[in-house]
Amino acid sequence: MLRTDDENPAFLKINALWKAFGDFLALKDISLEVAEGEFVCFLGPSGCGKTTLLRAIAGLDPQTRGTIEQSSRDISNLPPAQRDYGIVFQSYALFPNLSIRRNVAYGLENAGHSRSKIDARVDELLQLVDLPEQGNKYPAQLSGGQQQRIALARAIATKPGLLLLDEPLSALDARVRVSLRHQIKELQRKLGVTTVMVTHDQEEGLSMADRIVVMNHGRIEQVGTPIQIYRDPDTLFVADFIGEMNQVQGVAETADRVRIGEVSFNCQSHGFSPDEKVLATVRPEDIVPIERDHSDQADPADQGVEVHIGDMEFLGSYWKARLDSPRLSGSLNANLSMNAVRRMELSVGSHLQVRLPSDRLKLFANPSAVT
Repeated sequence: MLRTDDENPAFLKINALWKAFGDFLALKDISLEVAEGEFVCFLGPSGCGKTTLLRAIAGLDPQTRGTIEQSSRDISNLPPAQRDYGIVFQSYALFPNLSIRRNVAYGLENAGHSRSKIDARVDELLQLVDLPEQGNKYPAQLSGGQQQRIALARAIATKPGLLLLDEPLSALDARVRVSLRHQIKELQRKLGVTTVMVTHDQEEGLSMADRIVVMNHGRIEQVGTPIQIYRDPDTLFVADFIGEMNQVQGVAETADRVRIGEVSFNCQSHGFSPDEKVLATVRPEDIVPIERDHSDQADPADQGVEVHIGDMEFLGSYWKARLDSPRLSGSLNANLSMNAVRRMELSVGSHLQVRLPSDRLKLFANPSAVT
């Protein structure tokens, strides 16, 4: 996994980038470095600025101020045609009147390559995307997934230094998306091309990216590996946006302890003052049911609490359970494994003890707290 450092200097460098549309600020002071060969995803809700940032890199919507460098070359004010990238759009943007071969060859023909070189490169690319027999067909004769692979082949035909993907899988059905995202990632690794992808799909970002850039309201909330983003969110927005997160009101007690309702729990270290109102967060899969014959094996720092199951929903590989307790200030959702439910004979109305591991219980400022 690549990082920008002395050994891997930034291939793409964005510094203090702003973008305004009239009075509306779409991007606010964006700075980011991407290493050569890295796969980075811009992830966030609709309107967060991720597509605007991609288009600024491409020169399609130039920034209002700030700079963009690619391979130590300032491209901030260059037109798109003078920038070194290939791009794949959500809509594929294939030419319907050209054959698949002509679509893939389009950039090569514009670059003035000889016919023999173009034919050889097109053959290579069709083989690379596993569509060697489709060259004489037209886009309308291919499935959505096949069209997207052809769009990808066209984007990398000229061997660009940077590959830009603008929600490339969002128009496909779920099964095709899963298959194609693996193919794109394998292709990116094989080619070693620096890639920036825009997506609003958390699963895509987590499964494909070396690093994720989480954006909200035109700003970067957090940059990190998928595991860092998921397991250690920097902000409440990231915690809430990525995956599912329980949020319950609590009160900070000491530097690593919080009171939720009537129960005190050890938690990750925090900077809140004693008696300060906070939001305590824990992911459903991190809540651990305590089996009666294993209660003595629980970490003594992770205090258990008695709950009863108010509702259960079967989701195939696990049960989602709503855990209620008069001692807590709210309900918790827990993801219980099939084995645990069967072994402990759990059902709606069952009483059990659960613990909240201290290293998974994290505090954030409570936005509803009166200041």
